[in-house]
Amino acid sequence: MGNLTEFTLFAPRNKGAALIGSFSNWKEIPMSKGEDGYFRTQIELEDGVYQYKFRIQTKSPNFAPDEWIDVIEPRATDVNETEKSGIVRIQDGQRIVDTYLWQNDEVPLPDNRELVIYEMHVADFTGDEVGSDKRGKYLGIIAKLDYLCKLGINAIELMPVNEYPGDYNWGYKVRHFFATEFSYGSTEDLKRLIDECHGRGIRVFMDGIYNHTDEECPLILIDRNYWYYEHKHYPEDPDNYWGPEFDYDNYDEKLNIKPAWEYIGDVVKFWIQEYHIDGIRFDAVRQLANFEFLNWLTNQAKNHAAPKEFYNIAEHIPDTNIVVKPDGPLDACWHESFRYFIVPYICGKSFELEQLKEILDPKQQGYAIATNVINYLATHDRERILRELGNCGIFNAAAFERAKLAAVLLMTAMGIPMLWMGEEFGEYQQKSENVTKPQKINWSLLSSDQNRDLFEYYQKLIALRQQTPALQSDNIQFFYEKADDKVLAYTRWDQQNSHIVVVANFSDQNLNQYKISDFPTAEYWRDWVANREVKSGEDGLVIDLPTYTAKIFVSQ
Repeated sequence: MGNLTEFTLFAPRNKGAALIGSFSNWKEIPMSKGEDGYFRTQIELEDGVYQYKFRIQTKSPNFAPDEWIDVIEPRATDVNETEKSGIVRIQDGQRIVDTYLWQNDEVPLPDNRELVIYEMHVADFTGDEVGSDKRGKYLGIIAKLDYLCKLGINAIELMPVNEYPGDYNWGYKVRHFFATEFSYGSTEDLKRLIDECHGRGIRVFMDGIYNHTDEECPLILIDRNYWYYEHKHYPEDPDNYWGPEFDYDNYDEKLNIKPAWEYIGDVVKFWIQEYHIDGIRFDAVRQLANFEFLNWLTNQAKNHAAPKEFYNIAEHIPDTNIVVKPDGPLDACWHESFRYFIVPYICGKSFELEQLKEILDPKQQGYAIATNVINYLATHDRERILRELGNCGIFNAAAFERAKLAAVLLMTAMGIPMLWMGEEFGEYQQKSENVTKPQKINWSLLSSDQNRDLFEYYQKLIALRQQTPALQSDNIQFFYEKADDKVLAYTRWDQQNSHIVVVANFSDQNLNQYKISDFPTAEYWRDWVANREVKSGEDGLVIDLPTYTAKIFVSQ
């Protein structure tokens, strides 16, 4: 005989529900409803894997009143989209997700200040350069972890990995919040990826989509208006409506709960406890627009992850300091204004010194500390820097020199740097507006001298950043600026007295024998790129500054 296994479904306003599954030859098993709003039934199950779903009298307005429909369990941890059913695994009489055993939970991980983040899409990160069993899968990322370590990456941010309908998607309209995308591999594969990352000192962040869902999300089918706003929650921004939005204001007086809070709270808890993630990038925070809920949710996340450090990152465009600590609910905000202004400066389309200083020193924008902002030049949503340069008619050596200038600014500005996959070696393909078509990274570019050189430049910059506490600090000071020459110089330092100076030329002129006055005093400086000693005199430092170039000086 098997053990009794309980199946539950929270549907407080629905009249009737039944369980059907492979264990009953898809015949209905009645469920009884409790005062707490849950339908329940218990059945005897031997250890094994079963498919199941619920048949319920829907409360959703797009069906006839109380019409019977079949729905997948809203908390299913594995889903068969083809069969439209959830999958449950029973072992030793208990429900389990899988049998993975974690190996690297005790390995120390970098703290937030030390991070260099790499954003990636599982389906597009690997192609023909790995075996067909790994292409576009979690196992493909594992095969490339040594590459990421060589680059110096110590955090990866995965675009959504929740189960989505169809063969290819970016995953930003979630249907199943507890289940992982089948085409990327098994739940064990995802855990192994995260475990292998941890073994190499790499943290793993997940994209959390808690503002809206896919139109076929089980919660919509069960009782749409219990879980979602009836109308657009954020009508100020009609262009950025992505689907039905969770109603975080709905309070169920009878049960004394906020259902959407509880559901998403359980989602976050599940991902932290089941998959050992180290942070969440909260999608569409501007549209979600509920700081009370976000404050509660991010505190829940930190409590579930403790004693491990957890990083809560907002995607709020345009970026704003009101979403981050000390007064806001999250730790960091994607610093969209960094990219927004840097790109035209690099392309030679505009130049405004005060604006440049603001984005290099986000304290001027009201951000308190370095970990409040995530700086980037490109993301899955934005064109790549080489594509932006090409659109301005800048190609080949000139484009790569400007890409290096952008890389220096990214790695030496106050804040946490993030790369979009392939940016480090000059991937240039156009961003597709059609997210149903794969856009594999072109790894063969690394065999080209220019692309390899850019990769090695990023590699050295990342190493400099991670070996130099000054670049992880909140300290930045601009000591020389000349708008006419389009030259800006700044220094970064920390309490251990490490100093870095960056001198950037944003003009199309080679500035030979250019004098930087008020150069910070140190016994001597090393030109980081040329790897040679330079001396600054009483009247400053005289250097050659080629067009669209940044020079870095490290105090010895």
